[in-house]
Amino acid sequence: MKLYSKPGACSTAVHIALQWAGGPFEVEILDGPAMKSPEFLAINPAGAVPALVDGDFVLTQNAAIMGYIADSRPAAALAGDGSTRQRAEATRWLSFVNSDLHPAFKPIFAPARYIGSEAQHDAVRTAARTLVRQLMEAADRRLAGNEWLAGFRSFADPYFYLTVRWAAVTGVDMSGLDHVAAFKERMDADPGVRAALAAEGLA
Repeated sequence: MKLYSKPGACSTAVHIALQWAGGPFEVEILDGPAMKSPEFLAINPAGAVPALVDGDFVLTQNAAIMGYIADSRPAAALAGDGSTRQRAEATRWLSFVNSDLHPAFKPIFAPARYIGSEAQHDAVRTAARTLVRQLMEAADRRLAGNEWLAGFRSFADPYFYLTVRWAAVTGVDMSGLDHVAAFKERMDADPGVRAALAAEGLA
């Protein structure tokens, strides 16, 4: 498998999942211009990461790639123990991050996409930070008594970890979210996480 990733983007979560999954893989690190190059656009016409190439199969979209990795390397148990319920639980929390939490950051990163008046950009960012905080509170409640979002280590955890890192650099109030903080400390110390961050220049 070959992953195309941009450091610190949601593709870094896929990189962590590949580290956890074991087995051979390679990663090509892209920057903004490289993502718009003809070579990469031939792989993903959307010019976005992540993109995963496995032989003649090209897959995009973070959640789909996470499921593909889990199914391709089931011994890593990234979707649980093989039962329908554990896979559903892992997918529930992957969906929470992918569909609720990640999109909540977009007005912080790019408020101009949501409102044309630059004078309103700070207000848009403030509202988005409030929403991210609410979602982080939900995750904090879930992590009370659980080391992992699904109750076991799954493909949801690397993606959630990336959003926690985003929160730290975008001014989201994370005070009092002790269970999220403990989760981040565990992830920071994880060898697979450390290897992925180092490879992407994020250590």
